[in-house]
Amino acid sequence: MKRRKVANVLGLAVLSVVQERPMHPYEMAAVLKQRGKDADMPIKWGSLYTVVANLEKHRFIEAVESVKDGGRPERTVYRITPAGREEFEDWVRELVGTVDREPPRFKAGLSMIGVLGPDQAISRLRERLEQLGERAEAHRAALEQLRPLMPRLFLVEVEYDLAMTEAEARWVRGFLEELTTGALPGLDAWRRYHETGEFPDDLGEFVER
Repeated sequence: MKRRKVANVLGLAVLSVVQERPMHPYEMAAVLKQRGKDADMPIKWGSLYTVVANLEKHRFIEAVESVKDGGRPERTVYRITPAGREEFEDWVRELVGTVDREPPRFKAGLSMIGVLGPDQAISRLRERLEQLGERAEAHRAALEQLRPLMPRLFLVEVEYDLAMTEAEARWVRGFLEELTTGALPGLDAWRRYHETGEFPDDLGEFVER
C-alpha cells in the first residue's frame, strides 16, 4: 500500500462527499452517516476535524466560505481541489486493485485456538456461526430494502459483505463438523494437551497417521 499524506480512511470518506459539492464538516458527517459509510470502513468521528485540517494542509481540499446558521458557531465550507480529486481516485484504485496484507482478527484467533481445547473451541465457533447467520440475514434484508431504491453500483459493498459472511460461515461450519465428528487429525492429542498442559514432544501426534 502506498504511503499517503493523509492515511486515515476518514480522509477518503471526506473526499468522497466533497467531490459532489462543497460542504462544512458537520454536513460531511451527516451525509456519511446517512449513507452508512461507518459500516464500510473504520471511521472514528472524533477525528473528523483533524482529518479535514490535514486534507486542507496538503491541499486536497480548500476553504471557499464561512457560513453562520442562526446561533450556531461559524462553519467553514470546503471543496475538493484537483489534487484532492486525483488523490481520491488513486486511493480508490489502490483499494480495489491491491490485496490488503493486514490479517483479519479471526485469523489471529484461529492461529492460537489450540489453547482453548476442542470443547471450548466448538462452543465459541458455534457462537460465531450464529452471529454470522444473523449478519448475513441483516445484509440480505438491507439488499432487499435498498434494491428498489438505489442502483446496484451503490450496493456492491453490501453484496461483498454478504458474500464474505456466507463464505466464512461455510468454512466455520465445515471446521465445526470436523471437530464434532472427530474427523480433525490430531484431535485426541489436542485434547490431551489441553487437559495436561504438556505439549507433545512429537508434533506427529497432531498429524493423521
